[in-house]
Amino acid sequence: MKKLNELTVIESIEGLKKGEFKCIDLVETCLYVIKIRDPKIKAFLKVTEDSAIENANKADKEIKLYGEKVFKEKPLLGIPYACKDNFSTLGIETTASSKILKGYIPPYESTVTKKLAEAGAILLGKTNMDAFAHGASTETSDFFTTHNPWDLERVPGGSSGGSAAAVSANMCIFAIGSDTGGSIRCPASWSGITGLKPTYGRVSRYGLIAMASSTDSPGPMTKTVKDAALVLKVIAGKDPFDATTSNTEVPDYLEKIKNVSLKGLKIGKPRSYFETEFESGVKKAVLESVEMLKENGAEIIDIDLLDFKYSLAIYTIIQRSEVSSNLARFDGIRFGHLRDHFGFEARKRMMLGSYALSSGYYDAYYSKAQKVRTLIIEDFKRAFESVDLIIGPTMPSVAYKIGSKEDLYGELTDTMQTPGSMAGLCVIAIPGGFSEGMPVGIQFIGEQLAEVKVLAAAHAFQEITDFHKKFPEV
Repeated sequence: MKKLNELTVIESIEGLKKGEFKCIDLVETCLYVIKIRDPKIKAFLKVTEDSAIENANKADKEIKLYGEKVFKEKPLLGIPYACKDNFSTLGIETTASSKILKGYIPPYESTVTKKLAEAGAILLGKTNMDAFAHGASTETSDFFTTHNPWDLERVPGGSSGGSAAAVSANMCIFAIGSDTGGSIRCPASWSGITGLKPTYGRVSRYGLIAMASSTDSPGPMTKTVKDAALVLKVIAGKDPFDATTSNTEVPDYLEKIKNVSLKGLKIGKPRSYFETEFESGVKKAVLESVEMLKENGAEIIDIDLLDFKYSLAIYTIIQRSEVSSNLARFDGIRFGHLRDHFGFEARKRMMLGSYALSSGYYDAYYSKAQKVRTLIIEDFKRAFESVDLIIGPTMPSVAYKIGSKEDLYGELTDTMQTPGSMAGLCVIAIPGGFSEGMPVGIQFIGEQLAEVKVLAAAHAFQEITDFHKKFPEV
């Protein structure tokens, strides 16, 4: 029998509706597990224990007063979650894991955390990340490195490493992350959980401390695809505070993906994604997952896509340029500390971005990168004319040992993530096997606003496999 902290979002809601346990039981169990496990894992920067207990007691009163019908208005009532520390939380310190923001208390709430609060979800705390989301391992946090629950000597991935580790170690029921060039999908893959990068603009960026404004995408990090569908329904939608959000109606994702079959689904298998160098154990696991899809009725079609080296190159230019612009606002007057508190990675990225945007170099670098970005978007459009979805490895390797790699740019390990980010596509990373005892992820890539297709295929895969049901012994 599962312990309360091991439940999925949907299992938790069903238990609360049936009166099998109370919200306070869920919250206190998660808080207890955090106290026991987090000293080893270091997923949390701050635990909001007092407010979590207070909100759990309030939720129990609402359920007692209104019964099951309260969940129609508050679909996540009483569900404890963890939030990446680059989402502004009113009255709660928000640092983006950077010392320059240490002590900064936001005077407002991000749209994502506000929507979650309105849906009844209970914040357990803020999670560690690469400072300002600059990295793919959580090693560039200004405070400490988060450890992978599957092997404490390895990284959990990044930049949403704290959120991924918290879900993987069952210290919360779900978590929130943000994805700019793979920052949800990378740690989801390496930590063995489900991570959804929604279409750019599907979820509001208001209150998210910006990294690269043209690709930042908040999204759910969960134990199952069904949980991701439920959370996405809550956080998605048009926001008057974010002009880039889509006007497209938000469907009931969970309802839409029920009873969906893999039969007849055309899935593209890019040659460039499978001909590149990546670990043999990872390749074996991914190819076995592709074969399972085929055996269950999906049509696997070899397709050509631009080599992702081009996406990585233009991501490097565009992201650095936007970083230099976004971090210019941190002046030490409004935000905690002076600019000399910026970490090495932030300084490096600001310098490169400023160079790319400077007089005489703008046309040679930034302008040219935007033109290539258009070519990548058109390349994906052509591919989706013949297939419903695209499949590939999420990461080229399993999680590496802490301190074993010094990544020149921070996202070289995210080579397979940047194409989807640069094209603003919807991508989900889910567990697809194991290598060396460590999780391996596969990703389904869909067109813009194709969340239903992407979630449905990923859910159908989880219906025929049990990789997502395996968790580390911490």
